[in-house]
Amino acid sequence: MAAEPKDTPGVVAPPPLIYLGGLVVGLVLDRIWPAPFMTARPVAGTALVLLGVALMALGIREFKRAGTDYKPYRPATRVITSGPFRFTRNPLYLSLTVVYAGIALGLASLWALALLVPVLVVIRYGVVAREERYLERKFGGDYLRYKESVRRWL
Repeated sequence: MAAEPKDTPGVVAPPPLIYLGGLVVGLVLDRIWPAPFMTARPVAGTALVLLGVALMALGIREFKRAGTDYKPYRPATRVITSGPFRFTRNPLYLSLTVVYAGIALGLASLWALALLVPVLVVIRYGVVAREERYLERKFGGDYLRYKESVRRWL
C-alpha cells in the first residue's frame, strides 16, 4: 500500500536559506576575485532592501489574516488572493529576490548578482513548481482559477 503524501509541498530547502546561500557564496567569491568595474550603489541598494522588506511584511500579514502559515514546509489551509497576492502569486519570493539584489548592488558584488540567476532557477523548480503542484492537488479549481488570473512573479 502506497503511503499517503505529506500535506506539504516538499520544497528542496527553506527559500530564505537558498537566497542566503547564493548571497554568501557570491560575497565570498567577490572577496577572492572582485569585479573591478562594479561600484557600490548604497542608496539604490538600501532602497531595494527596504522595498523588499515592505513587500515581505505585506505578504506575511496576508498569511496571518488568512490564518495559514507562510512557511512552505507546513500545510496550507487556504489560497490567499488579497494584498500583494492580487498582483503576484509569490510576493515573499519576489521580496527575497529584491532584498538579495539590493544587498548585492549596495555591496557592489557582481558575483552575488550573477549567482542570483541560479538561485532563481532553484526557487522556480525546487520551490515554486512543487508548491504549485501541491496547491493544485489540495485546492483544485480554486487554485487553478487564481493561477490563471495572477502572474507568478509580476
